[in-house]
Amino acid sequence: MVFIINAFQPTRESIPPPNVSYQQKQTSGLPTHLHPLNPFPFILRAATVYPDKLALAHPDVEYPTFFTYRIWAQRIQNLAYALIEAGIQPGDRVAVLAPNSPMIADAHYGILAARAIITPINTRLTPPEVAYILEHSGSKLLLIDRGLMQLVQGLKIPFIVNNDTGRIGDPYEDFLSAGRRFSAEKGWAGLDVELDEGAGAVLCYTSGTTGRPKGVLTTLRGSYLAAIANVVEGQISKDSTYLWWASSLAYPHPLSEGNVLLNNRILPMFHAAGWTFPWANVFAFATQITMRTVDYSQIWKHFLNSGVTHYCGAPTVQIGIVNNPAARPLPRSISAIIAGAAPTAHLIGELEKKGIQPVHVYGLTYTYGPFTRCYDQPSWALLSLEERAKLMARQGQSFATAQEVRVVYPPKSEDDQEVVDVPKDGKTVGEVATRGNIVMKEYFRDPEATRKAFRGGYFHSGDLAVMHPDGVIAIMDRSKDIIISGGENASSLAIEQELASHPHVLEVSVVARSHVKWGERPMAFVTLRQEHVSAWKGKHNVFGDELKRYARTRLPGFACPEWVEVVEELPKTSTGKILKTNLRTIAAKL
Repeated sequence: MVFIINAFQPTRESIPPPNVSYQQKQTSGLPTHLHPLNPFPFILRAATVYPDKLALAHPDVEYPTFFTYRIWAQRIQNLAYALIEAGIQPGDRVAVLAPNSPMIADAHYGILAARAIITPINTRLTPPEVAYILEHSGSKLLLIDRGLMQLVQGLKIPFIVNNDTGRIGDPYEDFLSAGRRFSAEKGWAGLDVELDEGAGAVLCYTSGTTGRPKGVLTTLRGSYLAAIANVVEGQISKDSTYLWWASSLAYPHPLSEGNVLLNNRILPMFHAAGWTFPWANVFAFATQITMRTVDYSQIWKHFLNSGVTHYCGAPTVQIGIVNNPAARPLPRSISAIIAGAAPTAHLIGELEKKGIQPVHVYGLTYTYGPFTRCYDQPSWALLSLEERAKLMARQGQSFATAQEVRVVYPPKSEDDQEVVDVPKDGKTVGEVATRGNIVMKEYFRDPEATRKAFRGGYFHSGDLAVMHPDGVIAIMDRSKDIIISGGENASSLAIEQELASHPHVLEVSVVARSHVKWGERPMAFVTLRQEHVSAWKGKHNVFGDELKRYARTRLPGFACPEWVEVVEELPKTSTGKILKTNLRTIAAKL
């Protein structure tokens, strides 16, 4: 890894004292054979075992910062004491509004060390949405990046601004330094230990596409176990380097009614607590690189020169990576942990040509991120790329530390508590349900929504799927995305998979559009691969006819698109997911 780290000097208060101890306060009243599970002590273990290993690199900014595990641990301790001095009590919520950067990485540890609950907020939300989350969560303090102050103008919540410099004079650095002084060098033994592993760890808010955002409360125990599962499933180790990157800019999108992300974003730490990877990477003693903005050329520089081994992102992000001019075969393999949609055969092939190995997982904010994985089988090596991709596109089986995933029939009535599995025939559609270690504790301050989601003792996801004979689930759609055409249910995801196999298609999204005879029919929004854009310029209707003919060779008639719209970009969320709500609005007006 090539970083010039000697030029950076951490603040004096970031240097741990001589003979620093990483032992926490001794607890009483617990059995000898038990300790409460909590991901926060991962940093103490890492600082003990590899104190001088690079833990956190933030190189692509005006003021680059680099922290070893011992330095980072001290800064986290300082943050915990600073929060306590600011009046934060156990169970209080501390909000964080920041792109991928050292501060939000600190927060995933320091807030838990203070026995409080981290409330990460999506940086792409509007000021009213941010205000609602801060009010609903009851957050007592806000840690905010300098570039996002416009989102909280006029709000009365106390806040600490981070200028992202790591230098003296930065308000966030001054806050940490005050915490060190307040600690009076009592160290880790001066911080109380949370004895309840069922206590809240993270309060995330859903996107709110169908109403007000809902608060999803997850626990210390679940965060610990989900993080370890990601280490196991992602095969992360002390030799791993994980890349975080995000966009901090908004652009008007031609297919949206507001500002959405034009440059794709990979998994940010604010999204479902970064799928618990902020803890997973530290448990594995890995190095993490944080980037504030999207720059695919810069990404490739890190791929080629910084020893990157792992990153996470939706297929739309992977498309941007493999199509960047800087893309080339890598000198070493990189694992791309893919979720949000199934990768197509073409995308899998392009990733593999570059030395990027896709790991397809499925999960939700309610399940700490991934809780299933599509495990590749030895027999797949004998299959064609397209056959292998169809198998890899399935959502798989339960993760390590997760309980079994089920596909169940919908309830017969609102009070029906019976949970019955659909047959393992790969055809009967039901709802994905699960329970156990890595399922949220509750919807925050919403017992009725919690009751509905936990019918029959299982979490009901709202995702529709089939169960194959080999015990592998395959998502068919969100319930709201199923297209009902002439009484037949058509999966928009299945249609997209087939249309995306057309050699000229870069990305595609399918939604329902009203039809006089059939009730609904599929409408496809398509972007073209760059090398084919000029060939179809001024002839998008001709391409639409070509794609419909192609679809008829691969799909039943009711699932073939009735309309095809070629567009320059598809509207996307901050995490790279296609905004079907926007596309449905457009289709409804046609």
